Amino acid sequence: MILCPCKKCGNIYWHSREVVYEHLVVDGFIRGYKKWIFHGECTSSGTSSTINPTYPDTNYHQYVRQDDMEDMLRDAFNMRCHGEQSFPPDFIISEDCNITGNVFCETGTSAPNEEPNEEAAKFYNLLNEMNEELYEGSKYSKLSFCIRLFHLKCLGGWTGNSFTMLLEFLREMFPFAKIPQSCQDMKRLIKDLGLRYDKIHSCPNDCMLYWGDQKNQQSCHVCGKSRWMNSNTEDVNTDEGGAQLRKKPVKVLRYFPLIPRLQRLFMSSKTAESMTWHNDQRTDDGLLRHPADSLAWKSFDSKFPSFASDPRNVRLGLAADGFNPFKIMSTSYSTWPVVLVPYNLPPWICMKQSSFILSMIIPGEKGPGNDIDIYLQPLIKELKQLWSGVETYDVLRKENFNLRAALLWTINDFPAYANLSGWSTKGRYACPCCAAQTCSKWLYNGKKFSYMGHRRWLDANHKFRFQRTLFDGTEEYRGAPEQTVGSEILFMLKDINFSYGKMNQPPITQTRRRSRDESDDESDEEDDLNEAELWKKRSIFFELPYWEHNILRHNLDVMHIEKNVCENIIGTILNVDGKSKDNLQSRLDLVDMRIRRDLHP
Repeated sequence: MILCPCKKCGNIYWHSREVVYEHLVVDGFIRGYKKWIFHGECTSSGTSSTINPTYPDTNYHQYVRQDDMEDMLRDAFNMRCHGEQSFPPDFIISEDCNITGNVFCETGTSAPNEEPNEEAAKFYNLLNEMNEELYEGSKYSKLSFCIRLFHLKCLGGWTGNSFTMLLEFLREMFPFAKIPQSCQDMKRLIKDLGLRYDKIHSCPNDCMLYWGDQKNQQSCHVCGKSRWMNSNTEDVNTDEGGAQLRKKPVKVLRYFPLIPRLQRLFMSSKTAESMTWHNDQRTDDGLLRHPADSLAWKSFDSKFPSFASDPRNVRLGLAADGFNPFKIMSTSYSTWPVVLVPYNLPPWICMKQSSFILSMIIPGEKGPGNDIDIYLQPLIKELKQLWSGVETYDVLRKENFNLRAALLWTINDFPAYANLSGWSTKGRYACPCCAAQTCSKWLYNGKKFSYMGHRRWLDANHKFRFQRTLFDGTEEYRGAPEQTVGSEILFMLKDINFSYGKMNQPPITQTRRRSRDESDDESDEEDDLNEAELWKKRSIFFELPYWEHNILRHNLDVMHIEKNVCENIIGTILNVDGKSKDNLQSRLDLVDMRIRRDLHP
């Protein structure tokens, strides 16, 4: 089949060569179609892109397909060909290009018994849908109508039922149009475009995922909870007629595979060029404009030169936090999306919502906490595979290459920092960088910790180091603490045992930590301190072979620093009611510390 250049088809619809010949005899060519760009003839390289050399004197735009469905299908199925022709000149697609018919036949060669592979069959089926008009004379095909309408459903957050009701209404209003009957029918039509997601059942107590070797288990091997709702036995429920009812899982993780999404960035002509922007077009003048300008990026490149040698290899950041999907309702519910950011793209693109890659949606009702590692297992497995590399087609260079990807860091608020890193961000040693060298003091009146060791980062002769009464009542002679590197953390955690699940946390540890945090005898505590005990777990990210070498593994997101810190400072300066930190308890703590006598009550 080839694109038909007759006046009616306008290089939009595919037909066999015989039908195209008949159309041209009856209707004639499109006026002005002299450069056959849809049939193998290349445009001259010197032609200006602002001028249409092929149709200079016609209103040809009325014939051109507005939805670009053909390019989308070619990108999705890697059906790009060298040159400008619609298909390679030595290949044709026979007229009966269905799943069981003769499909690919080289010119002069017959293969009557050969059927297309699964991917090719999906491509041809969608090609037929693209070629089928929504109704006679419509500028939209059935496929473009479905994709456009489904896109509006996603943007508007319509429910499946409301979308089905809309389709029923459209079918009543336009009975002559080929409109799907329901939301499920439309999903079946467009699902072959790819980018699916997987539903993985999980234990309601976050102990395990039912995947891999444990895919067929019926109950959790850690806590014993059933996999299914309202299921006290292993029997399958049946209705009154004896028909088998489908069991409903208690908790379901939605996981969006990463590899096909990264591959599609290079299979699409619209995004492939931007994936090497950090190497080809970035201004390298020492200023920090992009993650590629950072010390962490450059340190990673020097540590792994083979990875850095190909600019197409992808650097990723991971962001995670919880939110209530029910918005203004008082329902207590916490859903955790995990989002990946591809940093190869220029800064004005990579931080756009359309560039974010949704990796998974972790369901509530409660947040996963330290058990988030259970849900990250499928992602870590793919990241390991991507570190070795997967074969990917580069549409710009017209070649297959070994695509690799690495996770550089995570981005989160302070509580999520603890969940992802494994370090407790509460209590006396809350700072994950200073670790056991965190300088803190328990405020007996305010009932909280104050972290006041910040003068350690000043120059040795700075005047603030010797001003007792303005700070914590002491002179500061210590230098800045050394940050613990990944290899040291791994050594500390080599013997730690952590059991996942909400039902498996020993309360003794929590009581011991709380009593230790509120203890006033800091000298005795430092003697007994074992830094390994301060870690809640060994983070699953350390399973990545390069993670221990990353010099910046976790980041705090800008929004919380801007909002919380700035809000507290401004609220205190302006004495905003309910926002100020200046209260009787804080003034009494100044009395106990024997500083700031002018502020004593």
